[in-house]
Amino acid sequence: MAASSNLTVEVVSPEKRVWSGEATMVSARTLEGDIGILPDHAPLLGVLVDGTVSIKAADGTSHEFAMSDGFISVSKNRVSVLGESA
Repeated sequence: MAASSNLTVEVVSPEKRVWSGEATMVSARTLEGDIGILPDHAPLLGVLVDGTVSIKAADGTSHEFAMSDGFISVSKNRVSVLGESA
């Protein structure tokens, strides 16, 4: 898989970086509803609500994080998930 077909993802809380790496998909729950992020997604800034952020890593593994209140930012295949707790 070419590097340009992946997302660079970082999940952070105020205390630490929870996870970072390359992924093929990220899904999260926002005020507007559930969203799925794939490579080349349009720029987005969303408000997270309590729920699960799921990441399908480029190596085929899956990661799930229970998040409480925060933000998700998507721009140029970079996804930042900032949660009050994770």
